[in-house]
This record gives sequence, C-alpha cells and structure tokens, in this order.
Amino acid sequence: MGAVIGYITNYVAIRMLFRPHQAKYIMGIHVPFTPGIIPKEKARLASAIGKAVSENLMNREVLEKSLLSEDMRVKIEGAIDEFVATQQGNDETIEQFASHYLSSDDINAMRDDVTSGVVKMVSSKLQNSDLGSSIAHMATEHVMEKTRNSVAGLFGADKLLAGFAQPIEKTLAKHINEILQNNTHQMIHDLVTTEADNLMGMTMSQLTTGRNEQVAQIKHGVLSAYRTIITEHLPRILQDIDISAIIEQRINEMDMNEAEAIILDVMKKELRAIVWLGALLGCIMGTINALI
Repeated sequence: MGAVIGYITNYVAIRMLFRPHQAKYIMGIHVPFTPGIIPKEKARLASAIGKAVSENLMNREVLEKSLLSEDMRVKIEGAIDEFVATQQGNDETIEQFASHYLSSDDINAMRDDVTSGVVKMVSSKLQNSDLGSSIAHMATEHVMEKTRNSVAGLFGADKLLAGFAQPIEKTLAKHINEILQNNTHQMIHDLVTTEADNLMGMTMSQLTTGRNEQVAQIKHGVLSAYRTIITEHLPRILQDIDISAIIEQRINEMDMNEAEAIILDVMKKELRAIVWLGALLGCIMGTINALI
C-alpha cells in the first residue's frame, strides 16, 4: 500500500507541474494549485531560461572557444578541400555554377558592378598618373638610343636630335595624355569586359585543377576572415541578436501542450525514475511501519 501511494503521489505531483493549463473555478471559487506550476510561472521561467542561456551557455567566451577551436579549423579546411575536390570534376562554367545560387539578373548585376568598379579605378589611376610623359620620355630615349647605334649616329645624327628631343618629348606627352583622357575608359572597359566574359566562361574544373598554391591561399584567407569575424564582430552580433529576448519570446509564444511534450520527451527517463523512486520509498516506509 505504501508503494502504491508513493507511486501515485509522485505521478500526480509531476502531472501537476503541467496540468491543468488554465485556472479552474468551482462556483466562482479558485481551485488551489491551478493552473499547474509551469503554466502559472511560464513568463518568469521564460525570462530566467533566456537569461541563463545567453549569460552562461551562449556568451562570447563560450562561443569564441567553440568557434575558434582546432576542431572547427579542421572542419573548415576539410570543407574547402571537399569543395575543391568536387569541383575538379565539374564541367559547368562559373556562370552556370553561380546560377544555382543566384538569379541571372543578380549575376549580371554583380558582373557589371565589378567591371564598372575596376574600369573606374584603373581609368582614374591612368588619367591621373601623367602616363603620357613617361611614355613620351621612354619613346624619345628609345629613338635616341637607336639613332646613336645606327649608321646615322656615326655622323652625329643623335647629337642633332638631342637638341629637339625635349620639345618633341613635351609635344608627344601632351598628345598621349589627350588620347588617354579621351579613350582610356573605353579601352579599359573593353579589356575588362572581355576578361570578365572569359573568366565566367571557364569551367569549374579549369578553375580548381592544378591550383594547390591558390587553394592554400584561399584556405588561409577564409580562416583569417573567419577568425576576424568571430573575434571582432561576434560581440556586436550577439548584442544585435539578443539571444535572451529571442528565447524568452519563443517560450512565451509556445503552446503549453507543445512545451509539455518537449519537456516530457527530454526528461522522460528522469521523471519516470522519480515516480518509481516514490514507489520504492513508499514501500520502504510501509514495510517499516508494518514491522513496527
């Protein structure tokens, strides 16, 4: 009898943690212990769980230790190696491969943006570098050197040209700079566009085969960028995400039937052990009582 009582009381106590979900009234009088403890304290439990998780389980120190561990580094390198090995047998072009993840409009927009950025940067550098003077000087020096080493040089033609070299060089530099100012953008645009089309037309196997040194550099770059993101941006990310608030909101939105099912599924063995422990203790107490 003690075992039966211990079993039943523990079973009922566990059920009363969750049931009933709503307060019960008899003739307008509130029935004690309704609703169950967990439904009644749901908001407080949600806040406490969210705070505990964010401060102790998913804080910066814990996440950094896990995300920057040696195991994680090995997994990232393994993922890169696996990707490269897979692509070495892939005959899709880079554009076809990208189409699995981006729309054609997005691919074209990205290509146009990159092309425009490169063209603008290179054109600006060339137009502001006084390249015409450098080309004119090299051309003048080349002509002088050729003249000096030719038959005409034996008759002093190079010395004759030396007197005209400086004004010729200035005039030539002026015209070259004008040509660059008027045509650099189009020339660079055509060149970059052609190279971009050639690149997008390469197959993934061509891009990845025989490029062990580049793959090693990519690994290093990915790991370096990953480490920087974790160490420098993780605190801001955690602050913006607000894990505590997300967990609290999710628990508060959760239906009690769902919450009960989750808790019982996680702690099924432990709760069953408590019920049977009640039966054991009741049996022992009942046995002692009978012996006395």
